[in-house]
Amino acid sequence: MNKEQSGVVKAWEATIRRTQAAKKRANSIFGTISVAHADDDNLVEIEPSPSEPYLCEKVMPNGDYYTGQWFDNFPHGQGKHLWADGCMYIGGWSRGKTNGRGRFSWPSGAIYEGDFKTGYMDGAGTYTGSNGETYKGNWIMNLKHGPGVKSFVNGDTYDGEWRRGLQEGQGKYQWSNGNHYIGEWRNGVISGKGSLVWNDGKRYDGYWEDGVPKGNGTLKWPDGSFYVGNWSRDPSERNGSYYPSGSLPSGNLEWDPQVVYDELSSELKIAVGEKISILPSQKRLAIWNSSKDGSEKPRRMSVDGRASVGVEKPFDRMNIWEAEDANVNRHGSESPDLFGLHDQRNVPKVIPMKVQTSVKKLGETICKGHKNYDLMLNLQLGIRHAVGRPGPAVSLDLKSSAFDPKEKYTPPHQSTEFKWKDYCPLVFRSLRKLFKVDAADYMLSICGNDALRELSSPGKSGSFFYLTHDDKYMIKTMKKAECKVFIRMLAAYYNHVRAFENTLVIKYFGLHCVKLNGPAQKKVRFIIMGNLMRSEYIIHRRFDLKGSSLGRTTDKPESEIDANTILKDLDLNFLFRLQKAWFQEFCRQVDRDCELLEQERIMDYSLLVGLHFRDVSPAGDLIPCVPETPPGETPDDGGPRLSRADMDQLLLDPAKWARIRLGVNMPGRVERTVRRSDCEFQIVGEPTGECFDVIMSFGIIDILQDYDISKKLEHAYKSIQYDPTSISAVDPKQYSRRFRDFIFKVLWRTRPEPDD
Repeated sequence: MNKEQSGVVKAWEATIRRTQAAKKRANSIFGTISVAHADDDNLVEIEPSPSEPYLCEKVMPNGDYYTGQWFDNFPHGQGKHLWADGCMYIGGWSRGKTNGRGRFSWPSGAIYEGDFKTGYMDGAGTYTGSNGETYKGNWIMNLKHGPGVKSFVNGDTYDGEWRRGLQEGQGKYQWSNGNHYIGEWRNGVISGKGSLVWNDGKRYDGYWEDGVPKGNGTLKWPDGSFYVGNWSRDPSERNGSYYPSGSLPSGNLEWDPQVVYDELSSELKIAVGEKISILPSQKRLAIWNSSKDGSEKPRRMSVDGRASVGVEKPFDRMNIWEAEDANVNRHGSESPDLFGLHDQRNVPKVIPMKVQTSVKKLGETICKGHKNYDLMLNLQLGIRHAVGRPGPAVSLDLKSSAFDPKEKYTPPHQSTEFKWKDYCPLVFRSLRKLFKVDAADYMLSICGNDALRELSSPGKSGSFFYLTHDDKYMIKTMKKAECKVFIRMLAAYYNHVRAFENTLVIKYFGLHCVKLNGPAQKKVRFIIMGNLMRSEYIIHRRFDLKGSSLGRTTDKPESEIDANTILKDLDLNFLFRLQKAWFQEFCRQVDRDCELLEQERIMDYSLLVGLHFRDVSPAGDLIPCVPETPPGETPDDGGPRLSRADMDQLLLDPAKWARIRLGVNMPGRVERTVRRSDCEFQIVGEPTGECFDVIMSFGIIDILQDYDISKKLEHAYKSIQYDPTSISAVDPKQYSRRFRDFIFKVLWRTRPEPDD
């Protein structure tokens, strides 16, 4: 026997020993089951009718073991699966995915017993951790979601509403020492209106924010005395009165509310539950695709439908979307790729895309000697005094007088002579509170030791832009007409952003004017707004999109386009896709925002979109993603979904959901497009099938242009020369309709159109 044959024999013997050990271990748990003769590949095969499930026992080459009902090469019906690492599932299956009632256990001793759906813990179920903590209630996609009761290992309990794995809504938290809270929660923290009762009879009724009292509230003692007023972490914002009880007229008149904050920080902490080591939807099945000639290899598939060939793929990269239908190619015929592996034979050949792997900060730092250095100092001085000066407690309910812009004053300073005007300061203080902007952080960003940065060239409107050192805020110079438009619509803007927390309209934080003394008597008006493109991710591509085509292209050649280039409608070479629920919310919010702008006679606004490509090689080449559809399953009509692997990674860390909001850090997918050479003004090209996973940031900008006489004349003049539907200057109602049609029907899709 030569060395090669000897090696084959040894490998075969090792496989036999491993398989027999797995079978012995499985039989000790499940009991023995009579099966047909095992063929040479050590997998038990019964030749049943292919039209109905049948009972079988399968020992996989990797040591996994399955016994139960089988159909079409997948577990289907009732069955038991034991993984080599000690995890075990007993319950219902549907085409290789855990489905229905079942019981999943971990090697650590943790157990989940309840409902499963397409591989996830989904429905009513009970989880018992290895440390003894329990949760009994509703689940959605491995996360506690809905009513449920959680008992922590330290003796605390929570009974109430959950959302995405965290306490949210109404709930009761009982500490082991007898204290309890009943009221509202948000993102796992006490927030909203609620009552805290101490075990000594003391009680607080009022409003909370981030786990501590914030706003109006009353603290009562068992003797009948009480303190009522405005509560805040910041002592300067507190104001209230102490009322002693009738039996103790002197009482504790010097009582300090800080005592409550000290107690909360040291005693009343919310327990953190045990993290699940590996989710049931992450467990993979070794499915053997039997054939008569024995040439097929095992396919690896997760219990929620993911498949790969030969070896397991690591979960180091998240695929955001599943394909709409991975088993049907672009011409509608069936693809031989039955396991969701993408067949790209019909994808048009396109030039590979490159992006920058590192991006320099935009703009030129304004230092001493810069032409606008004194202007920057004057602006910083004015904002420091406007934001930092004491004022009444901020209320979100404003009187009409708050929108009167006539407030002028000049703060003391050592800079060049200037006059300062602060427009509607109370309104913008309320807006900053509404947008959860801390006053100290705001001043530090704009007025700190770090200088502002001026963008290299002004915008088309002639305005100059400045960025703060941390990229949080953008400062824009305004024309007098724009300032008047904004003041006119400020009340409607304020009510809109207050009513719709997820509005995509850009956030404004302040409106100011600096008048420089001297021969020129120059007035410079500034508006401070949020920077939509500030992200923890590198923004590789930026698009400014209006839905019009005339003049909507950049002047740069492809070789000069970088991460800071603002591309326009005719430069667009992607279709954007969002998960169904986010897409629906996106559509609703765009409708609301456009209705506001249409009512205020605003036009010429645009949607600014920033894309971060998640898979980029060290050389800057974009790596396409591979769409997937679970085997044997027809994609639903809901459009793209978060991929199982991506959901698993998000669900393991529910705090990541808090950083994902409409328009901010949103996972998505883009499909590359190419334009036909015979169509000069084709805004969106033909889909190529080449998709990329991205993180999106987007919002509606440039909302201060009304349809005035100049725009009406521009519309009349250009309509003679060009197609009226292709120009930007159109009536606000028509502009809103065209903008929404472009966004909903052309740009953002939840599933391909029939001609795709």
